[in-house]
Amino acid sequence: MKKIGFVGAGKMAGAIIKGLIKTGFANSDDITATQAEIDLLEEKSKVLGIAVIADNKVLAQKSDVIFIAVKPNQAADVLKEISPFITSEKLVVSIAAGVTLDKLESNLPAGTRVIRVMPNTPALVGEGMSGMIGGKFAKSEDLDYVNKLLSTIGKCITVDNEAQMDIVTAISGSGPAFYYKVINEIARAGEKLGLDYEKSLLLSIQTAIGSAKMAMNREISMEELISNVATKGGCTRVGVDCMDDNNSEKLFYDVIKSTTDKAHALGQ
Repeated sequence: MKKIGFVGAGKMAGAIIKGLIKTGFANSDDITATQAEIDLLEEKSKVLGIAVIADNKVLAQKSDVIFIAVKPNQAADVLKEISPFITSEKLVVSIAAGVTLDKLESNLPAGTRVIRVMPNTPALVGEGMSGMIGGKFAKSEDLDYVNKLLSTIGKCITVDNEAQMDIVTAISGSGPAFYYKVINEIARAGEKLGLDYEKSLLLSIQTAIGSAKMAMNREISMEELISNVATKGGCTRVGVDCMDDNNSEKLFYDVIKSTTDKAHALGQ
């Protein structure tokens, strides 16, 4: 059982930690996190059910796998702080948004095994979607290990090159906000047409959940799923035609493209 350390004990780190313990991937005794605010150490430890300390250097020394779970603008300082304690046996995994492999590797000893991960907030309810890519020295078994680890909070894919991490950021990292907006705007439309907002919202949310599950378990294409509901001459067809007439394909492309561009810019 590897010793896993988290530099930072925020919401995303907490979601991963709870997933590891809940699924039995790791024992609570094998997980440690750091917390900058000294007065919150005890409280954070109780909430997460693990040891929470203040010293990043101690954590780096005692951990086999070290998660960098701090804000992007804090990452370089943290990496430099723990760098003297990173050996070839240790694996460094960053979930700091926009921090590139080059930035990670340049602030750590030469040859350090690094993996960059982009998780998302639905990890908080065990339905996360992560994308990852390994650095120059990461081994295939490192990627397999992190894939299994992240699968405790949802699903994970490995991308082909680092540029694709910006697309991952747009689709799944930022994606929850886009889906929340769609869910809410459908509910608001129902409200404007005369249905109570909370009832309309429940209809919209549960329909999104059910549709997502059917899409995940599909044995046919997404186009066929759509046509199975939007039969010719039916009311659904009218709605789908309205989406097509208003060029919803371009709208969603523009949303993902602009977000991808912003993610790329933040990483420069």
